[in-house]
Amino acid sequence: MTTPAEEALDLFHRTGAYLRGHFRLTSGLHSPEYLQCALVLQYPSYAQHFGTELASLLREAAGEPVKLVAAPALGGLIIGHEVARALGVRFIFTERAENGKMTLRRGFEVTPGETAVVIEDVVTTGGSSAEVVKILECFGARVLAAGSIIDRSGGRADLGVKRVALATLQVVAYPPEDCPMCKQGVPVQKPGSRPT
Repeated sequence: MTTPAEEALDLFHRTGAYLRGHFRLTSGLHSPEYLQCALVLQYPSYAQHFGTELASLLREAAGEPVKLVAAPALGGLIIGHEVARALGVRFIFTERAENGKMTLRRGFEVTPGETAVVIEDVVTTGGSSAEVVKILECFGARVLAAGSIIDRSGGRADLGVKRVALATLQVVAYPPEDCPMCKQGVPVQKPGSRPT
């Protein structure tokens, strides 16, 4: 019997979503590995499966009923929606404004005291998820936990709330000035949703 982590990584490999090369991550770090979640989440049955699995982990981590799921656009949209579906609650998302800051738009509202979880596809530093946590808390929500399909931080990313992931990896990432691939002249790719 396979574990949820093994199953998740198998789906990433089978769909070509686990890439190898020289990548600039959204965090600005460089890595020889990249998880292109869009390639695995393009299959609704896989997205639904991941959402159901994450919802189960989040119910346990939250310790009380969750009323709201929030995610950063663009990466958290599909998986956030699937987690909300599995939990039977509403889903909202944040987006980056022109100044680069995450913001709540489109008429989404958060009720003071509302219990929430934050979802992202892949966590490397946790920066985007942490921004969503802060936004929700500014509106008075109680963020009970956060979750992701993949945790690239090896469990080190600190969002200030409990965190779960279907798979936790120890993937090397370098500041650009220390990147051995840059020093070898290997061209860098930026496959994510946010230009840098």
